[in-house]
Amino acid sequence: MKIKVDGKILTLLIVLCAISCTFIYTAVAGSNQYGDPKSFVIKQLVFYVVGIIVMIVIAQTDINKLKTLGVGMYIFTFVMLLLLIVAPESIAKPINNAKSWYQIPFVGTFQPSEFLKFALLILTAYIIVKHTERYPVKSIKHDFLLLGKIGLLVLPPSLIVYQQPDTGMIMLYFAMIFPMLFFSNISKKILFPVLAVPIAIVSVVAYIYIFMNDFFQNNLLTKLSPHQQSRIRGWLDPFSYGDSAYQTQKGILAIGSGQEFGKGLSGNNVYIPEKHTDFIFANIGEEVGFIGASFVLIVLFLLLYRFVQIALSNKSQYTSLLTAGIISLLTFQIFQNVGMTMGVLPVTGITLPFLSYGGSSLVSNMLLVGIMAAIQNDNGDYMFTTKED
Repeated sequence: MKIKVDGKILTLLIVLCAISCTFIYTAVAGSNQYGDPKSFVIKQLVFYVVGIIVMIVIAQTDINKLKTLGVGMYIFTFVMLLLLIVAPESIAKPINNAKSWYQIPFVGTFQPSEFLKFALLILTAYIIVKHTERYPVKSIKHDFLLLGKIGLLVLPPSLIVYQQPDTGMIMLYFAMIFPMLFFSNISKKILFPVLAVPIAIVSVVAYIYIFMNDFFQNNLLTKLSPHQQSRIRGWLDPFSYGDSAYQTQKGILAIGSGQEFGKGLSGNNVYIPEKHTDFIFANIGEEVGFIGASFVLIVLFLLLYRFVQIALSNKSQYTSLLTAGIISLLTFQIFQNVGMTMGVLPVTGITLPFLSYGGSSLVSNMLLVGIMAAIQNDNGDYMFTTKED
């Protein structure tokens, strides 16, 4: 049996694992709130081992058979999302006012919406390819039909995730799916208006916020849920809303106090809730400063660059769509997480890929890396092969 493994990807994942475990340890140790930091590191290492095993299994899968896995994962995650609605708090306790996780004894939490990314990616690509084959002659009618098919796939589970509430995860879904639509054969006359509408809405809202702030505060913002209102207020004016913007304030303070070279490992003294999960980049910036944080971003960039290299060697529309979705998703996730820790973007609860503590996020992202490896193996382009007799 041959196990094909990309040496560059594997090396970068090992480096990210080391970075993740180091800063999870220092973040937990510095908080004196979560218990023994070694237990968190051990769990993260276990998550990494499980994730790499999952990655290798997916990498060995025939790229054309991924659809079966996608259908199974979609049904499983959709059912689990539905059950979350009625699940008692003994097994699905709300965390930060969001009911998005199952509590599993001795393991931790399981977040179904994370694994929905895998299913939506595969099935969206499959729907686009099959639609193109069935309707080789483009028309506006056929393009709207394709949008309808994808809408039927994406919207039902997305509405459930939105109600949890988990707006950040919805953003990830659309950050993944829109580029796939862009690289499909759909008419840009349809696609650009779809993009122009939210841009226009954001522009109008920004104008109202700047020049009609009272109207914005009293008439627009109040239409949102209390959770969303606090997030937006905390982002727009973090130092005026102490409660809702507490994490943002502390994130800015932690990263800023790290300056060029940081305070040293375990030298953090700025308390941030969930510093080892969503705000791990703030801990990195505080302890190793601008230089160290830049190194971490370079490692993440090199991983994405390797994915781009694989994408450029694609042989089919199907694999091109998969790579476009994966690269866009991870790029957006990194940008959003780093931005929210610095107060540039609103806090959404999005984790930093491969670095934040948590099994669901890590393993789900490893599934995506596994797809990239499967595509690379399908192209016959891999760095080295290990053999098992």
